[in-house]
Amino acid sequence: MPELHENYVRPTNRLTGGGPAAYASIMDGTSGHNRQSCWIVTDGSAGMENQCIGLAEALDLDFTVKRIVTTRPWRWLPPQLWLNPLHRLDASGDLLTPPWPDVLITCGRQAIPMSLAIKKANGEKTVTIHIQTPNCKASEFDIVIVPEHDRLRGPNVLVSLGSLGRVTPERLQVEGEKFADAVADLPRPLVAVLVGGSNRCYDMNADVIRDLAARLKSLHEEAGCSFLVTTSRRTGAENEAILEAYLAGLPHQLWTGDGANPYFGYLALADALIVTADSVNMVCEACTLGKPVHIFELPGGNRKFNYFHKSMQDKGYTRPFRGKLETWSYPPLQETRRIAAEVADIIAARTRGG
Repeated sequence: MPELHENYVRPTNRLTGGGPAAYASIMDGTSGHNRQSCWIVTDGSAGMENQCIGLAEALDLDFTVKRIVTTRPWRWLPPQLWLNPLHRLDASGDLLTPPWPDVLITCGRQAIPMSLAIKKANGEKTVTIHIQTPNCKASEFDIVIVPEHDRLRGPNVLVSLGSLGRVTPERLQVEGEKFADAVADLPRPLVAVLVGGSNRCYDMNADVIRDLAARLKSLHEEAGCSFLVTTSRRTGAENEAILEAYLAGLPHQLWTGDGANPYFGYLALADALIVTADSVNMVCEACTLGKPVHIFELPGGNRKFNYFHKSMQDKGYTRPFRGKLETWSYPPLQETRRIAAEVADIIAARTRGG
């Protein structure tokens, strides 16, 4: 599975969100009070975590984030070979002990044995939802959610266009207002530049980042635009220094991890976006805005990434960045809410069936 963007502030271990109010009332008959408990279990990867949090927020669950550290040699074995998975957790991470949650959302292979074990320990009462293709049978979970570019299909498999995320109109409005004054003096158009970094499929070296920076400089000279730039933990200090040097004479803001995270605010305030190709999550979040999303291509790629980018272009969400700002429109991508509604329907049907 492609790596996902990591430019969020790390969430705390207790977060709550808002979503379909019908979910809570269907599940407990209280019209939104006493929401169902939920654990989000991952190995701590921000990209994985954010997908799970986005779904939990859209479902209006009372959720707790659990970041686990698995021990050797178990972390390398398929889930069906783990003995007593809940006892194979290192104390440097979160331990998983009762009371068990009503709903469990997992992402990543390290969390799979934990999901299977919790389901069994709670007498099949916990609803298990796994995001991304698991390395075991999909039928081991109540619901599996995969991106369209993965091949897994099945009766309990929901397919999303790309990844889930935490961008909502409500969050954008709040964050846009929060950072509006900080960018008020920058000339329009405002271009958000979302920079990822090298991963298993793409290489973002110094030459690549110089090319991106040079194109931004040329774009400003042609369009008179300003830049709202965020980087990832994968970007690297050398690449960030190159960006900073090129942007020095241009109207811009550059966020590299210090101070309040302006990510959602930049999305809200931007007139257009440029996104590096290494992050499915970052591209999908940009496309929730309905604004032009230009993809800065990187050396590398694989079948899944190539399929994803072609699909997003064919559906009219994105276009390659060719050094110019283009204008087009499309219905904002709202996959997290769509998938959450399907999940709520499935769980409601299960509840009615006893």
